[in-house]
Amino acid sequence: MASAANGPGLPRIFLPSGRTPIKPEFPNGLPPLPDIQSEQLRLQVFTHRSFFARPTHIFEDMPDDPSPDNEMWAPLLLLRRVASKSPDVRSDHRLEHLGDTVLNLVVTGLLREVYPCLRVGPSTKIRALIVGNPTLASISVQYRLPERLRMHPAQAITLQASTNIQADLFESFVGGVYLDRGLEVTKTWLHPLFRPYIVEAYRIVRVQHGLPPDPVPPYPLLHSAYRHVSLTPPMRGSGVATPDNSGIPASSWSIPPPPRIPGNVGHLSLFNQHMQQQGKFVEWVYTDSEGEGTKTTPIWVVRAMCEGECLGRGRGSTKKAARNEAAKEGLVHLGIYISQPEGFYAAA
Repeated sequence: MASAANGPGLPRIFLPSGRTPIKPEFPNGLPPLPDIQSEQLRLQVFTHRSFFARPTHIFEDMPDDPSPDNEMWAPLLLLRRVASKSPDVRSDHRLEHLGDTVLNLVVTGLLREVYPCLRVGPSTKIRALIVGNPTLASISVQYRLPERLRMHPAQAITLQASTNIQADLFESFVGGVYLDRGLEVTKTWLHPLFRPYIVEAYRIVRVQHGLPPDPVPPYPLLHSAYRHVSLTPPMRGSGVATPDNSGIPASSWSIPPPPRIPGNVGHLSLFNQHMQQQGKFVEWVYTDSEGEGTKTTPIWVVRAMCEGECLGRGRGSTKKAARNEAAKEGLVHLGIYISQPEGFYAAA
């Protein structure tokens, strides 16, 4: 079953539970299948291993009776094929393995092209939805590939209706196209095929992350908010006096400068990061501030202790501020010196 997720004012989105394929719309139909020109590869693509009626639980073939799937015995099988004047036919499961690899490569590259800012975690979820068996089986059926599958007659109905076999057959066809026509031809076919699937899977995964299915354009009001502002600074020699003789007076900019950042933040997280990387535990020990501060604005005094050694001391109007001051000393103790960039200031 598929679960539904929606919010106020959002369209209803059905999330695949693992067995529901993604089905984007193709107004003009799916891109046409490329031809596999090699007869040998074409037969291999559409030949299921049940066609040879060999048991699947055998650990190793006998030397005088190798399986058509075993490429180690290709020279012997070639001699037999020449002697019997029969085509060289093997099953599709080796092509399936190759096709799976090619699909992951192409879909991953296309995903980076369509959504270049996507993080690795969501990208992996999107790709899993696209190359999962339910979606690939749906594509295989739309291309009517299972109708061309050669298999053992006793298993025909079961195999043709199997989602896994339908998906495997599509992967086998991708592997056959790759071997026969090369990567560029394969990408020319798969890019327009999977682009709508990527867009649909992207919307699904956004909803799974608690976001609306379609992203809001960043800073939509930026142009309207600054439509009266000229972003072209005065040029040198314009007659405007400037403190640094650069021709760009600081007071002429209508857009405010970047905010000043207090210089007493950020040390704590960096200190904790280094200590965790070294596998060490920090104990924060608070002591009496000896009458400093008031009941409403107390002064906190803390020591950063590690294995009985004090790495730093700090005090502040909050526990976090005190720990940050202690972390400053701790970083110096670790040999890590933080330069204070322009725009920072020491907070009171």
